[in-house]
Amino acid sequence: MAAARRALRWALAAAAVVAAALALDNGLARTPPMGWLHWERFLCRTDCATDPHRCVSERLFVEMADVMVAEGWRDAGYEFVCIDDCWMAPTRDEHGRLQADPKRFPSGIRKLADYVHSKGLKLGIYSDVGNKTCAGFPGSYNHYDLDAQTFASWGVDLLKFDGCNSGTLELLAEGYRHMSLALNKTGRSIVYSCEWPFYLRPVQQPNYTEIKQYCNHWRNFFDVYDSWRSIKSILDWTALHQDSIVKIAGPGGWNDPDMLVIGNFGLSWDQAVTQMAMWAIMAAPLFMSNDLRHISPEAKWLLQNKEVIAINQDPLGKQGYQIAKDKNFQLWERPLSGQAYAVAVLNQQEIGGPQNFTFSLTFLGNGLACNPACSVRQILPASRDWGVYSWVSSLSVEVNPTGTVLLKVVAL
Repeated sequence: MAAARRALRWALAAAAVVAAALALDNGLARTPPMGWLHWERFLCRTDCATDPHRCVSERLFVEMADVMVAEGWRDAGYEFVCIDDCWMAPTRDEHGRLQADPKRFPSGIRKLADYVHSKGLKLGIYSDVGNKTCAGFPGSYNHYDLDAQTFASWGVDLLKFDGCNSGTLELLAEGYRHMSLALNKTGRSIVYSCEWPFYLRPVQQPNYTEIKQYCNHWRNFFDVYDSWRSIKSILDWTALHQDSIVKIAGPGGWNDPDMLVIGNFGLSWDQAVTQMAMWAIMAAPLFMSNDLRHISPEAKWLLQNKEVIAINQDPLGKQGYQIAKDKNFQLWERPLSGQAYAVAVLNQQEIGGPQNFTFSLTFLGNGLACNPACSVRQILPASRDWGVYSWVSSLSVEVNPTGTVLLKVVAL
């Protein structure tokens, strides 16, 4: 009997080891990753002869890395400089390895990674689970191990792995699993950014427990555009599906609503405040896609706001959620460490002027956020202390159309 028990314990221990090996346990992304990603702003511009300042080239990433250090972005927490699609040559090299376009990246990715690392930053790169990327460059299908080894040998710190041209859903899932294990086998710490659930959703409900075992963050919805309509649709989708996605997010694995487009052309000031505030509430990865070489002081202030970033990066690692909706107003909360809550009041009305939304503090934290009392501080659109309130108090918040007021409530 004792021998049987020992055998059973050994079998359970062995199963646990196998399960751990199969799960993503890379110790990375304990808070949502932050950085800069080229896609929304620079797309697939490859003509460097006519558009040298905006084409996808090593010059773009070197200049962005320089600005990230000189203008305080790195110190604010934005540590990744990420290459998206269109960096590759049209074909693999004679050994079957991916290679950068030799005209646009004449020094190669290894040299670019060395430069980025010398600035105290990290380099991200892009590939695809299918046989071609979304823009038609070579994908990683049938080359997962080789590509993972190549990225590690170049000193890459993050892989964004897209899901175009993957064939069947079985091949899609197998590709995402395979690349996760291949990256871990390299021994290099590489954050793994997936689009797995987005490509599953038209056909089947994603298994988020499995996805979190393999990915550090994952996209659920369409690409963000530089428009209020796009931001609004992402927020609406997140609220609609929050019961299935909020509970799985946490240290090591995050829902990714896509890039921050603040500092570009399509958002008003209030809409930019809304994106920053709500991405903090959603515990979203913060990857800017803008031109940091030419950005307004207001956009810089918002993107580098220490109090908003602290909410986004809160170590408790819980994603926020919508708790009330009344006509055009939405009330969201996010549990924080230190018996605190972040609270967002969003006004989706697109006509008229500022409006007030009044709610009872008993709504927050299942009645515990302000019990018996709490301090309230406004973070956005401007910071100011609101004072101390009792559990039975109500707050009246004035919010501009398409704007958000972000508060921090701390129990006393």
